Amino acid sequence: MLRYFAIATVIVLAIAVFVTARARLGIPGHLNFWKVSPSPPPVENVSGDAPWALSALPGCFVQRSETTGSITYVRTRLPAAAQPVAPGTRLNYGSCTIFVRSGELLVDRGSDRLRVPPYARLYRFDDSLALLRSTATSSELRIYDITANHE
Repeated sequence: MLRYFAIATVIVLAIAVFVTARARLGIPGHLNFWKVSPSPPPVENVSGDAPWALSALPGCFVQRSETTGSITYVRTRLPAAAQPVAPGTRLNYGSCTIFVRSGELLVDRGSDRLRVPPYARLYRFDDSLALLRSTATSSELRIYDITANHE
């Protein structure tokens, strides 16, 4: 009889420990080890401020280099053949569209809409783009190779 009491005690304690651990650690009540649940769908309609917006579009642009520092130093790294793109210009490269505005860029690809915040200036040279962006404390120059066809 003592043996049955000991077995029942162990079973009750094991259940109590499992229930307590599940409640405190957030363990789900049912685990399916045989079927992997699907991953969540990718995020659609990305939007917001993104100084790195062109870097996030490898189908259109590939970042070649990045230089940071004072505006004087960064301007010396701008290629000599680089010509500024005038505000109001719309550039299409594959599925990517860049709207050049006064001091900022708007970048669209499908339903994704990103803004390179002020103060940003875009330059063109050869088959490349240069993005010069300045803030109150520093500046950065990103050079991109264009990987999509210009439309």
